[in-house]
Amino acid sequence: MKLGAAIVSAALLLIIVSALPSAHPQIPSGREVVAPSAYVSLEPVARGSSFQLAIVLKIRNGFHINARKPSAEYLIPTDLRVNLPAGFKSAGEIAYPKGELHTFAFTKTPLNVYEDKVILRVPLTAQPDAPLGAQKIPLKLRYQACSQEVCLPPVTLDVEAPVTVAANAANSRPAHPELFAAH
Repeated sequence: MKLGAAIVSAALLLIIVSALPSAHPQIPSGREVVAPSAYVSLEPVARGSSFQLAIVLKIRNGFHINARKPSAEYLIPTDLRVNLPAGFKSAGEIAYPKGELHTFAFTKTPLNVYEDKVILRVPLTAQPDAPLGAQKIPLKLRYQACSQEVCLPPVTLDVEAPVTVAANAANSRPAHPELFAAH
């Protein structure tokens, strides 16, 4: 019964919040709370080589998003999906960082959340027949942003990771060491 009540409460809160933006312009939309950027670990990526994408999420001050493993079943986890184009394949699971437990005014239970800046890592391989030159790897990021006062409706953002593919590793160099150094 508690889960049912929580779901009803969450649904009511979403209905109330969806009516707020026109009455309270200071409340951002969920799309405005997280600014994702995509970076590649090698420049260029050689055909046949493994590389990583780092998706950096900058979360607006005063807001949080649920971690990949939220504190309760009814909470919406942060989720990244990769739509691999021809010539690329997954080289493992997406790496999500651990969240941090924080207590908020609206719940007595500490919630597992991300705040400030979070880096998601995607291991990939450029196949031997990967198209040469500038490519884009499309991703979809889904999350729900909340502050101390409100939870915004969940959103899905499109993110594109630019990757340049070369025929061989002769000119391939590590890129963005601040994001890909030992993690």
